[in-house]
Amino acid sequence: MAGPKEQPLPPDVIGREDATEVLRAFVVDDGLSIAFMRAFDEPDMWGLLLVDIARHAARAYARESDYTEDEALTRIITMFDAEIARPTDTGNTTPRSQQGH
Repeated sequence: MAGPKEQPLPPDVIGREDATEVLRAFVVDDGLSIAFMRAFDEPDMWGLLLVDIARHAARAYARESDYTEDEALTRIITMFDAEIARPTDTGNTTPRSQQGH
């Protein structure tokens, strides 16, 4: 049975017993489906994680498209701000204990 297209593990986590996966994100039916664990003692760290992801995405766009890194990052931030201000879909968060996991 075929499954989702998954990303490979980053090289620096292979073989590391102290590595913990905290986020999985999939595009399904033009929407986002995620699985995550709280992972951090303070919610501020999620802000850091989101910024790191945005920077990596901006660099990928700079490598693989006509956008510069700054242009791509600006577009990401603009959409983030717009989505925070007026969510298109707030979705729902189901605890793992209620998902049969």
